[in-house]
Amino acid sequence: MSNVEKNQVIPAVLDLRDVVKNYQQGKHVLEVLKGVNLTIKTGEMSALVGQSGAGKSTLLQIAGLLDRPSKGVVFVNGENIARISDDVRTGLRRDYIGFVYQYHNLLSDFSALENVMLPMLIRGVKKSEAEEHAAFLLEKLKLSYRLKHRPAELSGGEQQRVAIARALANQPKLLLADEPTGNLDPDTAEEVFSALLAIIKETGLAALVATHNLDLAARMDKQYRLVNGVLDEIGGVSSSIISRVTKNFY
Repeated sequence: MSNVEKNQVIPAVLDLRDVVKNYQQGKHVLEVLKGVNLTIKTGEMSALVGQSGAGKSTLLQIAGLLDRPSKGVVFVNGENIARISDDVRTGLRRDYIGFVYQYHNLLSDFSALENVMLPMLIRGVKKSEAEEHAAFLLEKLKLSYRLKHRPAELSGGEQQRVAIARALANQPKLLLADEPTGNLDPDTAEEVFSALLAIIKETGLAALVATHNLDLAARMDKQYRLVNGVLDEIGGVSSSIISRVTKNFY
């Protein structure tokens, strides 16, 4: 391998540079994000903590191309998002980014399998291929016995695992999760988090997870705290802990 190949810089999955987000409220300007810098790399799971109203959801919306910064630059896979068309932006959001929310938002009239298939069908994947991949993901999340069950027939933890499988359906490079265990009891939250952590490490996904649960945050690769619109890195976790969690899950 040449020195050029050795030294080649692989673009970050997500890179926010000096991102500012302001909202106009009458005569006043509300500063939500104040020059945020954040880089997320492949296989890296980062926690985003902060009090309610700190701007975590706003940051995730900008990272997920659902909103635009007032100032600053967003790079996705090394590409400056400000320079692409709305159609390309929509395609990136659909194919490159997976979303998991506090509320699972599953379609009540569809089975677990069908809920996971839907993003692939929208993308144009053949029904047989979508069904096979959806079943594979649900099996990875230990829900192979629930494929035909509708959301009302699933527990809260099972519903959230289906939501995770749905977010992974189009094989994204970046997973954004907004309080994915916020509505779950401690035992179920641990179950869901372990499933999420294991599948991220196995697939090499990059992930940014907003959470109020500091115990869960401490087990991620990196931790960031958002206070008064300013983001600071506050710590991380050893690879031995990650390996142990992954091994226990599988």
